[in-house]
Amino acid sequence: MLSVLAALTLVRCQEVVKQDLVSSMSEAERLIQRADSFELDTKYEPVPGDSMSHHASGFAKILCSAVFITGLDFDFAAENIGYFSAPYAVRSHLKREVDLQNKLVRVTTPNGIVRTARYYGDQGCICLPEGKDELYYKPVTITSDLPDPESMLWPMGDQLPDITDLTFDRDKISQALDIVYADPDLLTAALLISYKGKIIGERYREGLDKNTRLESWSMGKSLTATLMGVLIQKGVYTLDQPAPVPEWQVNGNDPRSKITIADILHMSSGIRFRAPLDPDFDPTIGYPDHLYVYTGAINSFKWAATRPMEWPPNTIGRYRNSDPVLINYLIRLGVEGKGQNYWNFPQHELFDKIGVRNMIMETDPYGNFLLQGYEFGTARDWARLGMLYLNEGVWNGEQILPKGFSDFVGTLAPAWKADGRDIYGGFFWLNGDGALPLPKETYYMAGAGGQYTYIIPSHDLVIVFMTHYKGGGKNAEVRNAALDLVMQAVGG
Repeated sequence: MLSVLAALTLVRCQEVVKQDLVSSMSEAERLIQRADSFELDTKYEPVPGDSMSHHASGFAKILCSAVFITGLDFDFAAENIGYFSAPYAVRSHLKREVDLQNKLVRVTTPNGIVRTARYYGDQGCICLPEGKDELYYKPVTITSDLPDPESMLWPMGDQLPDITDLTFDRDKISQALDIVYADPDLLTAALLISYKGKIIGERYREGLDKNTRLESWSMGKSLTATLMGVLIQKGVYTLDQPAPVPEWQVNGNDPRSKITIADILHMSSGIRFRAPLDPDFDPTIGYPDHLYVYTGAINSFKWAATRPMEWPPNTIGRYRNSDPVLINYLIRLGVEGKGQNYWNFPQHELFDKIGVRNMIMETDPYGNFLLQGYEFGTARDWARLGMLYLNEGVWNGEQILPKGFSDFVGTLAPAWKADGRDIYGGFFWLNGDGALPLPKETYYMAGAGGQYTYIIPSHDLVIVFMTHYKGGGKNAEVRNAALDLVMQAVGG
């Protein structure tokens, strides 16, 4: 009896010690320990090439897009735009020049490597492979079937409806607009507030307007989910099916063939793909895959599809560009499998249906959309996309997204829940931790430079907040104050 009691006491003591150790761990340590317990015996393949060349490639693309899409001054862009794929710390080591006549930007590294990004019209700016001056596909012209937006009422057009029938605190909306522009260093580019389908507040930085296409970064991941939703509604795919990535079907034993489309949308595919938001990210190991699919001027789809598994699917949640790149790969396969033009598909099957005429979606040199973050939309375009989700995927009586898809993207992903992080759904972020002064039900698109589209179903509210990158890291407090004022204004 005593030996049993002693054994039970020892087990209990071990449990207490274990609990104490877990409670004393940092979140990063806890996440790393859990991930290590599931890690598979696969090898990581480092990203090839010179890191400074990749930085130069990213810088050239950022500058090219800023000048030829957004219409910004070249020097302003070099100082304030796009640090994510062109770190500010390395820019002083890079020589830059813009060729306005040929619509291109060249950036030269200290050891003489020249990286070029060229403007290709409706495909935006594209990084050219090192030492090359041509793409591997022929860019196309994208034409909207919609009439002049000034001839149509919002949201299908830009004629704003009367809002006198709406009840809200107009002074608080004005205050929200005022505070985000009070400090010019915050570089607020746009703030738009849509309430019950009508715009009740809208303002832009000097020199910008409702037609200005701004860097939107990872809000493109939510657009990626939307395009997949369009294909699911058309019967091309289902959420729970194994993702038919060709590289995973070569033999019947590839563990990646069991990854579902939902797993990928949940950022829990398990693919081995180093990213700066990994809790164990070590920059000394080399250039991360997460950025390489932006700057490598490679076939980004093939790179993501040929990475091995790190964990079983739907086990570990990690914010990695492997997953939106893979969904975009499936989108291309699905569209072309239907015999449709891949580059025109978003405009004709989504944008024309919801009043979007201005979105630029950039590609790699092989013509693959880089919608993990290389897209440029207006504040009004992002508001329209948010309204589509408020409307449960229905627009003008047409079910564009599957029934329940809004719930899917706005519901906590199982692997992220298992990790103890109530912050991610299906290529949308969640306010599950209550960090924002918004209802916990809020789900939202988010870009790395301070770009957000908040969707608040209980209040029929969409808030679009867009910042030039340099200001994105400074304005969290002011942005939250503005969000609080908006909620007060609509009775939140």
